[in-house]
Amino acid sequence: MNDIAILGRYWPGTSPIHRMDPRAKLLGSLAVMVVIFAAQTFWSLAVCAVFVLGFFALSNIPLRSAFRSIVPLLFIVVITALLNIFFVHDGTVLFHWAFITITDVGIVKAVFLAIRLVLLLLAMSLLTLTTTTLDITDAFEYLLKPLRRFGVPAHELSMMMGIALRFLPQFIIELQTIYRAQVSRGAQFKDGKLSMIRSLIIPLFTSAFRHAETLSLAMDARCYHGEDGRTRLKPLTYTSLDRNAIFVIAIMLACVIGANFLPQTF
Repeated sequence: MNDIAILGRYWPGTSPIHRMDPRAKLLGSLAVMVVIFAAQTFWSLAVCAVFVLGFFALSNIPLRSAFRSIVPLLFIVVITALLNIFFVHDGTVLFHWAFITITDVGIVKAVFLAIRLVLLLLAMSLLTLTTTTLDITDAFEYLLKPLRRFGVPAHELSMMMGIALRFLPQFIIELQTIYRAQVSRGAQFKDGKLSMIRSLIIPLFTSAFRHAETLSLAMDARCYHGEDGRTRLKPLTYTSLDRNAIFVIAIMLACVIGANFLPQTF
């Protein structure tokens, strides 16, 4: 398999995390994110990092591929860190020029939030790397079923999410292909000219519309008409793996809460 993992692409495997019920994985991922948000010190973030990296080790996904899967979203981490560096003015001033003020507290907060966001992205990518798009869609639809009595179109929402997850890695790959093709034709993207950007965006949108049309024709050919009358090839069932996952996440939460009370020495 290609070693370049992309957020949204499934990484085949038979690990315990792969074999968990997708509903449990979806709820577990949300629970892990909540626990990461509960971390208030670097000690508790370290605890979260140990657990998250342990989850990846348990899923047999190389750590390098795990980090590569979140590379397209690292700009969020960078922007958040820069905002904290330049707009947090508490603490000792380390650098000041004109309207720019950098303090030690701002740098510490920037590092803290950057680590937290990376852990959140890793937790989110673990779900997509170990769960097929169809399973995520089924889990999302199942969890939204109670809202149907209030008029929420659970099936349609889950279908849209599934299609988005399915085509996200495809569009990233196509963008890379278009970029290489344009460079081979002599395009210079370093200048940042609008015409150069158009040479990427227009083919990408053309490809997106072509994929959308092909998908709609395929759904019509298979007489797709929504949720009515649909059955499942593999019914979702909870197993002991899911119960063990709840126990592990509870331990993670307890460790994070305990680490929050440790003295902060840096």
